[in-house]
Amino acid sequence: MRGERIDPRPARVAQSQQLGDLVKGLAGGIVERGAHVAVSKALSLMTGQIEMGVAAGNHQGQGSRIVIIEHFPLRQQNGVNVTLEVVDRDERLAQGEGQGLSVGDAHQECARQAWALSHRDSLEVREADAGFVQCGADHGNDVAQMFAGGQFRNYTAIGRVDGDLRGHNARQDATPAFHHRRCSLVTGAFDGKNQAAGLTHVSIVVDMAVSAPSGAQHAAAEIVARLRAAGHQAYFVGGCVRDLLLGREPEDFDVATSATPDQVLTMFEKTFAVGAHFGVVLVRSPGLGGEEVVTEVATFRSDGTYTDGRHPDAVRFSTSPEEDVKRRDFTINGMMLDPANDTVLDLVGGMQDLSAGLIRAIGDPGERFAEDKLRLLRGVRFAARFAFQLEPATATAIQRLAPAVSQVSHERVRDELTRMLTEGRARRAFELLDATGLLVQVLPEVVKMKGVAQPPQYHPEGDVWVHTLLLLEGLPAGCPMALAWAALLHDVGKPATFRIAPDRIRFDGHVEVGVRIAAEICRRLRFANHETEQILSLIANHMRFADAPRMKESTLKRFFRLAQFDQHLALHRLDCLASHGSLELYDFVRQRFEILPQEQVRPQLLVSGKDLIEAGYRPGPQFTEMLAIAEDAQLEGAVHTREQALALIRDRWPLP
Repeated sequence: MRGERIDPRPARVAQSQQLGDLVKGLAGGIVERGAHVAVSKALSLMTGQIEMGVAAGNHQGQGSRIVIIEHFPLRQQNGVNVTLEVVDRDERLAQGEGQGLSVGDAHQECARQAWALSHRDSLEVREADAGFVQCGADHGNDVAQMFAGGQFRNYTAIGRVDGDLRGHNARQDATPAFHHRRCSLVTGAFDGKNQAAGLTHVSIVVDMAVSAPSGAQHAAAEIVARLRAAGHQAYFVGGCVRDLLLGREPEDFDVATSATPDQVLTMFEKTFAVGAHFGVVLVRSPGLGGEEVVTEVATFRSDGTYTDGRHPDAVRFSTSPEEDVKRRDFTINGMMLDPANDTVLDLVGGMQDLSAGLIRAIGDPGERFAEDKLRLLRGVRFAARFAFQLEPATATAIQRLAPAVSQVSHERVRDELTRMLTEGRARRAFELLDATGLLVQVLPEVVKMKGVAQPPQYHPEGDVWVHTLLLLEGLPAGCPMALAWAALLHDVGKPATFRIAPDRIRFDGHVEVGVRIAAEICRRLRFANHETEQILSLIANHMRFADAPRMKESTLKRFFRLAQFDQHLALHRLDCLASHGSLELYDFVRQRFEILPQEQVRPQLLVSGKDLIEAGYRPGPQFTEMLAIAEDAQLEGAVHTREQALALIRDRWPLP
């Protein structure tokens, strides 16, 4: 059986060996090949990569169509709750009862939970070994006998997500793997109640590996240990806890403590009181490899009013973690974790919202957003990044308070939008910005794209807004910032240049107009000069690919000299895939770019201004044209030496 790879998803697992034993028991001893699941040393709700296989039965002349989707919210150290759904493409065939299965003997007890998939949900078998079908026929489709005899182990069925798994707000994903935020395993064994339908499945997990903490995690854990040894409360807090529970690698680790800033400054040698007024101290300490790591340590506090919409007018230090988390933005960011025993301190319902896939403001949403208007954008970003939904009261508050985002500094808005564009869920982020009324506040130029029709022969996908969303959908996580912004703004000039010509819809001069509009956006959002230059270059040159096959060799080589030309290629590819779908021009330019050595694209010039003066020419404006003619001839391969280049110039500009 061949395996497919599963992305990390939550699992409540105490020890990796327990989980391995459980899965082997569930599979009835039919274990074909191995996979590695990274399980934090003791932290529940954390898994890594899983290789899976899906076997399907009931093949009487109909091919391999039936697969099982199984959900494992593992809830106890010594047991799990299993919810099973059987799906035949878009038709629900059968549903198994949730089972509680212990590690030792897999005794069954009712879990009183069911996970119902909608009719749109399916996991479709796309490929099956022909022998698999024959095996079913040889046994008269007696799947119990086949399962017990291990008959599935030599045959392959490949499963892939087909459609949007909406059963629990799962995100749509076109990759050949099963994704679900609460799913750690896709596994199981024959269910006798489904024998009449000829259904069975096998999923394979053999061994587990314990994940090692990062240097930042180690450093933060040491800080927590020292604070606790001194009699203070201390925990990991915020986004690092959320990411650990989601099976993601945190970017950094923050610590919250009952120790005052003065006490923290005294306890640690290398400290920086960057925000001591707000209880924040940076501690520099060694990581696992001896490298220095900076950890933010914040004192528990409660905040006063926020007159400026960003900072509290006054803070009161506290010894209560509950007071501290209640001032934070969203429940999924309001949990604390004891790194000594991996116990989660959840005083705001963050675990429940992680499981439900919800972004919910802590306490009153209006109060939280009034405290810091940037939270309006952050809520959208988190919902997009994690493929979560905005909790209804939170979404309503964002819509109501959307105009208040104008109070946020342009730099903070820019940074938040950049994160949305580069975290791998840009389309979802901008759809949410639009739905909440935030987009018209921060980027009114982009809103104007909506409803602007395009010529269907070149843009069958729809209007300029739809086209732009498709480009954003293609942006991978971690893509260059300039590329992401250019994808968003490359056609921002189309609304202003739209006209219906006798032959088709046209956008005459939309590139030039778009560059001017994008330049104003970059100025307004305070982009650095080099960032603005790259964004505008990408927009200004995105239509030049159409001329590439007809370009002179010198023109094509100058085209290749554009800074970070790989980004120009990437933008053109996204543009094509979001419209007509043809990559013919992209492939032509990419192949030429890859085969041309840099010394031919940027050769050492054969002549210079000094050479022209030595040849008898007087300096003047004509030098620019003379040198350009010589360089073009060099790029075209027409001249190869200094003497040949000077002869070409003398032929065009004879000396008196």
